[in-house]
Amino acid sequence: MKIGHVIVPADALDAQLAFYTALGLTTRFRDGDRYAAVTDGSVTIGLADASQQPVPGRTVLSIQVDDLAALGYSGDDVVTGPHERRVLVTDPGGNPVVLYEKLA
Repeated sequence: MKIGHVIVPADALDAQLAFYTALGLTTRFRDGDRYAAVTDGSVTIGLADASQQPVPGRTVLSIQVDDLAALGYSGDDVVTGPHERRVLVTDPGGNPVVLYEKLA
């Protein structure tokens, strides 16, 4: 298990990407106008448009796990995206957390 990334709402993806790269972060990848990932080499910030925000308008922690099913998540709770299988949960404080496993 590892912290995958922090997902930040990005209604102005180009402007936000320019902001974070001007701070010295490096663009890891970009998926059209819907998502971009920037990093300092150890932590990744995902800049997500409305279609890619697990909880609209909220910053969300994303944790990569080896196997969602082994943690008890399967069926309708699990969403398969273009790059991963994921489930949205909340921590005891009510904060949204995405647990995901990468697709092969």
